[in-house]
Amino acid sequence: MRVDIVTKEYPPEIYGGAGVHVTELVKALRSSMDVRVRAFGADRDEEGTTSYGVPSELAAANAAVQTLGTDLEIVSDVAGADVVHSHTWYANFAGHLASLLHGIPHIVTAHSLEPLRPWKAEQLGGGYAVSSWIEKTAYESAAAIVAVSDGMRTDILRSYPALDPERVRVIYNGIDAEAWHPVDDPELLAELGIDPARPSVVFVGRITRQKGLPYFLRAAERLPADVQVILAAGAPDTPQIMAEVEGLVRGLQESRAGVVWLDRMLSRHELCTILSAATTFVCPSVYEPLGIVNLEAMACGAAVVGTATGGIPEVVVDGVTGRLVPIEQVQDGTGTPTDPERFVADLAAVLTEVVSDPARAREYGEAGRRRATEDFSWQRIADQTAALYAEVAAGGR
Repeated sequence: MRVDIVTKEYPPEIYGGAGVHVTELVKALRSSMDVRVRAFGADRDEEGTTSYGVPSELAAANAAVQTLGTDLEIVSDVAGADVVHSHTWYANFAGHLASLLHGIPHIVTAHSLEPLRPWKAEQLGGGYAVSSWIEKTAYESAAAIVAVSDGMRTDILRSYPALDPERVRVIYNGIDAEAWHPVDDPELLAELGIDPARPSVVFVGRITRQKGLPYFLRAAERLPADVQVILAAGAPDTPQIMAEVEGLVRGLQESRAGVVWLDRMLSRHELCTILSAATTFVCPSVYEPLGIVNLEAMACGAAVVGTATGGIPEVVVDGVTGRLVPIEQVQDGTGTPTDPERFVADLAAVLTEVVSDPARAREYGEAGRRRATEDFSWQRIADQTAALYAEVAAGGR
């Protein structure tokens, strides 16, 4: 069987969980089938992988239109595949058209949903309407849709009620627990400005509305004075969210010591070292289909404090691998807490509980490492995905 996987993100151009997912899934699948990767971006020298840029005629076009142009470059090359599998709306248009043109089934993996990210209108302008149309069209026509959590499956069926629920399957994200593992490197911590003798709360993620960073920064004001706040945060979606975060970080740095903001791309070794030294990792997201970053933290032996939303409760076992923070959310697609001050207060209280009991935090981290290793291996995810390929190929488009 030949499967063509279409993706915007692929090494070395990865900036989010979707790129990590595709990279690891491809590695695991290639041991048993012919997988061709069709990726956006600069040329790559990996066998079986082809890169596609924006057509020169669209160099000045809206970003969403540039995406459509790249998708059109891909469609013809999918000829000969038995299944086409697209990841994120950026690739969905290529997968949908390839399915129509070549008469093959199209599988979509849902890493996020456009209806649940309305703040993207700030980023894309009218392009958000285009991305939303692409996603809806691809989902409603796909042979199967992979949800990365049960929470995500619920969101998909709520956002696209015309879908047959039988076509929406749950296959979790995974983690390479050999690559992500505890690392003890005190010299590196010192270089980064982190004191391993002090408790710390670590945030890793893009600066985007869905990650909830401003809520965490407000909660951090209430943490015990000896707790370090480590932010591995960059790639802001908009100048507005960046300005908000910068203001909150400045205020935090003026009121307490030990606030470290690492705004560059960190290596895996650096991230493993930071996570391994953390008393707890925090995931304050208001929208999170699953959260590979939680699995990365768990694989490094860090306790995780996460929002009880989306797929996070399917990864973080409350009272076993960390703690969950309750949240009630506005049902307008933004994920905004109905009572932001209550959410900030609850987040601060749970974080304070965990950082104040380092022995219990270590127990959470040890349990998290076991859970990540045993329940979220990429080979397990690849086997489930391969079975879905065989099923849809047998059934046709």
